[in-house]
Amino acid sequence: MKVYSTEQVRNLALVGHSGCGKTNLTEAMLFQSGVTKSMGNVSNKNTLSDFSKEERDRGTSIGTSVIPIEWRNHKVNMIDTPGFLDYMGESYGALRASEAALMVIDATSGIEVGTERMWKYTEKIGLPRIIFVNKIDGENVSFRRLMEELKEAFGKKVIPFSVPIGEGEDFVGVTDVIYQKGFKYKNGAPEETELSHDQIKATERMYEEIAEVVASSDEVLMEKYFSGEKFTREDLLRGVTTALLEGEAVPLLVGSGEKGIGIDILLNTIVNYMPAPDDQRAHLGFRYEDGERRHIDVKEPFAAAVFKTITDPFVGKISIFKVISGILKKDTPLYNSNKDKMEKISGLYIIRGKELVEVSEIQAGDIGATTKFEFTETGDTLCDKNHSIKFKKIKYPTPILYYAIEAKSKNDEEKLSTSLRRLKEEDPSFVIERNTETKQLTIGGQGQVQLDVILEKLKNMFNVEVNIIPFIIPYRETIKGTVEVQGKHKKQSGGAGQYGDVWIKFEPTEEDFVFESNVFGGAVPKNYFPAVEKGIIDSMEHGVLAGYPMTQVKATLYDGSYHDVDSNEMSFKLAAALAYRNGIKEANPVLLEPIMKVEVLIPDEYLGDVMGDMNKRRGRILGMDQEVGGIQLLIAEAPQAELFEYAINLRAMTQGRGTFSMEFVRYEEVPTLIAEKIIENSSK
Repeated sequence: MKVYSTEQVRNLALVGHSGCGKTNLTEAMLFQSGVTKSMGNVSNKNTLSDFSKEERDRGTSIGTSVIPIEWRNHKVNMIDTPGFLDYMGESYGALRASEAALMVIDATSGIEVGTERMWKYTEKIGLPRIIFVNKIDGENVSFRRLMEELKEAFGKKVIPFSVPIGEGEDFVGVTDVIYQKGFKYKNGAPEETELSHDQIKATERMYEEIAEVVASSDEVLMEKYFSGEKFTREDLLRGVTTALLEGEAVPLLVGSGEKGIGIDILLNTIVNYMPAPDDQRAHLGFRYEDGERRHIDVKEPFAAAVFKTITDPFVGKISIFKVISGILKKDTPLYNSNKDKMEKISGLYIIRGKELVEVSEIQAGDIGATTKFEFTETGDTLCDKNHSIKFKKIKYPTPILYYAIEAKSKNDEEKLSTSLRRLKEEDPSFVIERNTETKQLTIGGQGQVQLDVILEKLKNMFNVEVNIIPFIIPYRETIKGTVEVQGKHKKQSGGAGQYGDVWIKFEPTEEDFVFESNVFGGAVPKNYFPAVEKGIIDSMEHGVLAGYPMTQVKATLYDGSYHDVDSNEMSFKLAAALAYRNGIKEANPVLLEPIMKVEVLIPDEYLGDVMGDMNKRRGRILGMDQEVGGIQLLIAEAPQAELFEYAINLRAMTQGRGTFSMEFVRYEEVPTLIAEKIIENSSK
């Protein structure tokens, strides 16, 4: 592949709901541009962008892949993202590296939750978009009905740049609204066809819509428009790009990825109207954390940002980056400003799926790859050490679903930790945690699909199999009553014996643990006070009901006795432990459970169902706030024990439209009936 200059590059994130046909669309683009001799298909498991075993087994994308397409002396980098809601982190990374988004909609399904989320996010960050309505040849498709749905959901800024000729089984081609020409397709190749009177009138009406939007983007064009002057090609190019960048227009195109219909018009629209990376008005996803600010320009000092890492079982680690400024060559010194380390380039490539194509250089705005970096991870900045800068790292969504796991074989325990760290390089949106209290190894992410894929990759790539095990909930025990108790340790076995005698008062407190001494007359020497405190603290690691740690206890040492010869620190430590064991049972011990604060964002229509479900989980509704766009923020508190699979249930209840976050707030007493079951299970 030849080297492309900055103004010849277009970077687009390919986004949409799972199953809308994004991957088949990239295959159609590859075929249309002559890269492949036949179109791959997801169902045939032979696509370039879905190359991992897990993707081919599932028949869907689960990782970001870059597909460069050469078209009319331009290079279009399509960054194909997974459609599953679990992989929003992958989409965020791809959108960050793009100047625009190509949103794919399945004509047979209409606007789905993945489409809604991507629209809201791209609106929020001000990213230009093109919509491609795929599968227009599907059963019961109505383009008119779909346009009404799009206008209602996204507003009047969605403007058709192409419309279908026929629908469903009768779909044979598209009309290019800009050029007002019709094309029928045979094996992906367009042939111009004559339009009917009605088609011509409809096309003219849509052209006027485009001309009106273009006119409003520029004063000179506005004058032309009102004087009745026809726009030139240059006028349209300039005006449409401006309208896109200002968020005033979103071109909509139609076609079929599987049949290769409308793909040429889509590629022409991308090349003609999408902003080049060096357009001063273009979106720059990589924000500067520190260092000098610079434009996407080959004349600036070199800087690049790594936005994706692939773990390949044969090649090793592949780092995919976007060159922000300067030119990267094989001999360019690379400084990782995040790690304060120098890196070596083992090879400089353009990546297409998992295929690496060697190139001599990569210019500002373009996307490239290299292998076997020693220190660099996703999100790191590579730059010229003499002109050091650092880009802000992406903030991934907080995990909402966790698995507790263990290696099936004891011999794989160390290998499991190493393999998980390797997979985290590939997908930084999941977390690995070792609970210091329960000693459980947990992985957390955005949903069941993401976590299941991680377990599949552990087996397929690293030959490590794991068991998903029940979570150990970190219950606590405390006391509600007050008791005064003696603990006396006396042992005589010839020679020096052991003697410790304490009277301790145990009572509830708000703090985790309080120890006081209130001994008069030297009944217990002061030098033994620390041993008494240590004896109680050690004993509190295990409660008397179910063996959970004891908390919120105040212990006051107020009396006792000692022996001049036989007393020592160990004797008083053991005496304190005896007092704890004897006394806590009489102080009305109870079980405590962790309580979480939950904030749920849901569309209005699901509020009743979500509130009812929260009540079933022993939750308490604390309040509700009306957000913009018909969204409710529900604030509640609920026991952690009731929330382990809440992510799965909420998604099912709200058709994927609900999101939530939660955090620990405090411990509360477990209801008696539930506490009895927990105590019974612990004794087993």
